[in-house]
Amino acid sequence: MIHSMTGFGKVIAELPNRKITVEIKSLNSKQLDLSTRIPAIYREKEMEIRSEIAKRLERGKVDFSIFIENIGRDACTQLNMPVIEGYYQQIKEASETLKIALPTDWFQTLLRLPESMKTDTMELEDNEGDVLMQTIDKAIGQLEEFRQQEGVMLQKLFTQKIDNIASLLKEVEPYEQERVEKIKVRIHEALSKIENFDYDKNRFEQEMIFYIEKLDINEEKHRLDNHLKYFIETMASGKGQGKKLGFISQEMGREINTLGSKANHAELQKIVVRMKDELEQIKEQVLNVM
Repeated sequence: MIHSMTGFGKVIAELPNRKITVEIKSLNSKQLDLSTRIPAIYREKEMEIRSEIAKRLERGKVDFSIFIENIGRDACTQLNMPVIEGYYQQIKEASETLKIALPTDWFQTLLRLPESMKTDTMELEDNEGDVLMQTIDKAIGQLEEFRQQEGVMLQKLFTQKIDNIASLLKEVEPYEQERVEKIKVRIHEALSKIENFDYDKNRFEQEMIFYIEKLDINEEKHRLDNHLKYFIETMASGKGQGKKLGFISQEMGREINTLGSKANHAELQKIVVRMKDELEQIKEQVLNVM
């Protein structure tokens, strides 16, 4: 079963004097691209947190954030004046540079910005480190479940598109012999229009066979059929198959392109165009696969 790289998880834990909110989301990326936002109080846990995320998520553009809110009676919330003053000056400068009007309600704007409020109680509570890691574990678990659900949807889509290409491949067969006969007729007609032209019929047949062999598409059909089956087998072989599926889809594209270049038949060209449309939808979505 394949897994998507897209996911989201959010878990809240409450301690006697503090509420911890952990959020984690991921999008597609060739490698693990991890961005973290961790409060200073938990900095000593950062390497452990990063290691756990990397071990479990493997790939994707991952944004991880921890938010804390002091809720106990002893938590004294204060204005973080240096930070607020810095925001105030930056907003004024931006207003002048970009010719944008200043806020009408300065306090509401400034107090909503990050770190504009601070508290005096910023020491770890008993067992807070364990609670934090348990909360992170649950959030990652939610994201993994989300990825699995998205993977089920992707697998259904890929199966449908692969079946569509396989059906289109079968539609090629009725036109193959017709295509060869049309080529023969067209060459004969062209030769007959040349006055007083004589040619060796045996040599002509040999050249005709050679020319038609160059247009033969049986090998391309066989290889494309094998790629379709291999794609389905790979999806069922476990997670972490995204790159492999991408390579297989590239090989499918090569065979479809060769079919198009050899087609020399209007109806075959239409079938090839439809195959390419189905394959492009696969390629677009395979980027989201783990």
